[in-house]
Amino acid sequence: MPSASTDDVSNAAFPYLASREISIGNVPVTALRVTYVGELGWEFYCPMEYGLLLWDTLWAAGRPLGMVAGGYRAIDSLRLEKGYRVWSSDITPEVTPFEAGLGFAVRMNKPVEFLGREALMRAREQADRPHLACLVLEDPRSVALGNEPVRVGGEVVGRVTSGGYGYAVQRSIAYALLPTHAAEVGTLGEVEVFGEWVPCTVSAEPLYDPEGARLKG
Repeated sequence: MPSASTDDVSNAAFPYLASREISIGNVPVTALRVTYVGELGWEFYCPMEYGLLLWDTLWAAGRPLGMVAGGYRAIDSLRLEKGYRVWSSDITPEVTPFEAGLGFAVRMNKPVEFLGREALMRAREQADRPHLACLVLEDPRSVALGNEPVRVGGEVVGRVTSGGYGYAVQRSIAYALLPTHAAEVGTLGEVEVFGEWVPCTVSAEPLYDPEGARLKG
């Protein structure tokens, strides 16, 4: 059975979130033990001229194991189930890390001052700041694509930032920036999908593998 690399990529040698310089066949790559799809996997970075050879090497090694090629729409579905944000819709220059639920990724107590720290401090203390919330639509056949209005208690309170169907959880998922009172888990609301108001519920995230066990092998 073909192997893509002779380097040790076991959990012990290559733990979650680690980065290593390894070889994939004859291609030198920077390998990161992280993915955007919520499964155990890696990202590989190589010089541009090695791109085709890297693909061919991985394809030849993976085919006997049942590997298939997946496009960006598949990635988008998987990242929605895992609650991973996407730049330009869920997160933009106008959305703070705290509004996006990414405050854990900001180290506020760095030993040196960094650009924007004071603004982030003020944003963190805002009690009424919007929150990016995970919505599960009652009808799995109704799929939001982005910018659809969301209402709670008959009042429009926000808009969908991104949405799609989660094939692993078999649910229609949407993310929306909502005010604090409307972003609490269990809140009932509605999303307008192609002119029809579809009931939804603010749900705890991530919907898929909340313990992160599959990421860590």
